[in-house]
Amino acid sequence: MTTPTASLPRSVVPLRGFVPSLEGMRAFAAIGIVVTHVAFQTGAASSPIMGRVWGRFDLTVAIFFALSGFLLWRPHAAQARGQGHAQPVTRYLWSRAVRILPAYWVVVTLVLLFLPNTGSSWRVWASNLTLTQVFVPLTLTEGMTQMWSLSVEVAFYLMLPVVGLLMAGLRGEAARYRIPVLLTASIVSLVWAFIPISTPDAIHHDNWLPAYVPWFAAGMILAEYSTRLQTGLHRLAARRLVIGAIAVVAFVASATPLAGPQGLVRPEPWQFEVKIALGAVLAMALLAPLVLAGEHRRHAVLEHPVTLALGRWSYGIFIWHLVILAMVFPVFGVIPFTGHFLLILTVTVALSIPVAAASYALVEEPAGRALRNRFRTADHSRAA
Repeated sequence: MTTPTASLPRSVVPLRGFVPSLEGMRAFAAIGIVVTHVAFQTGAASSPIMGRVWGRFDLTVAIFFALSGFLLWRPHAAQARGQGHAQPVTRYLWSRAVRILPAYWVVVTLVLLFLPNTGSSWRVWASNLTLTQVFVPLTLTEGMTQMWSLSVEVAFYLMLPVVGLLMAGLRGEAARYRIPVLLTASIVSLVWAFIPISTPDAIHHDNWLPAYVPWFAAGMILAEYSTRLQTGLHRLAARRLVIGAIAVVAFVASATPLAGPQGLVRPEPWQFEVKIALGAVLAMALLAPLVLAGEHRRHAVLEHPVTLALGRWSYGIFIWHLVILAMVFPVFGVIPFTGHFLLILTVTVALSIPVAAASYALVEEPAGRALRNRFRTADHSRAA
């Protein structure tokens, strides 16, 4: 039996649909990723104090993963409590493929055809087109090294219906066990970096989905809470100063040696897992006020039209910014790793935004509109 709308918790966000503050958060996460990559390639990430801060902006990936966890798990959490229905698996997979692949394939094709030093072997083409770079040695190429996280994201997309099926029995009264199950899975996954898995040279198993379960689960747990009546976490989320302080402490701690050495030096397994745990705390602290705080959920900066536009183009910013960064250095006569952080960052962001806007207008939105029309036609045919 479907729960009447009036009985739903006040902090419930829509089962599906647009959540402005989350779209705005995407904008800041995308810019954060640009910051960390520019900091590395200009050498700013190697500076004594601020280098750790700039480098740790890579935790904005945790925000993206948690956003995916929340938005994609939300229908499953609601269905378990009689508040709606999750998408059929086929429709869900089509929507994910159309959202990710068209614009991504454009980037891959242009980079491999025209950007120097990217390689042109069939393995590079095949692994990048199929988002399997994290499994194939030496296929993360210039202009697309950030795509490792997209590979992990797509693996999560594929696993989510399986997780939904495994937890399908936890409904009604049994739904109270769903959060403990997700939390337990997150904690158990923190042993992943310690497992001695044999991989080919230049391939690391801590770049695979199991390593990032806590980041996705942070959003999934918030999705579960968003379908529940008021809890202690709802009340904490409404206390912006407290929840903000938690986010700051998690970020500052992640910028210390606890979360690994400075730069691209590989961390010890325990440091890697500390970073993962702190990233999950950071992502949950930043997103909880947006989805659990009820009437306190309004956020002027995140919901500003400019921020919303940047959020709408955030995927384009993510997939294009390293291509643009690779071109900015020679255009301005700057040698990589020799400084000019603010100049390179400003120009990269300024150029990435219009390119991302064009990507959205010419590729992402038309592809999404075509899929929506297809779904609408199929629904009308079934209704007839």
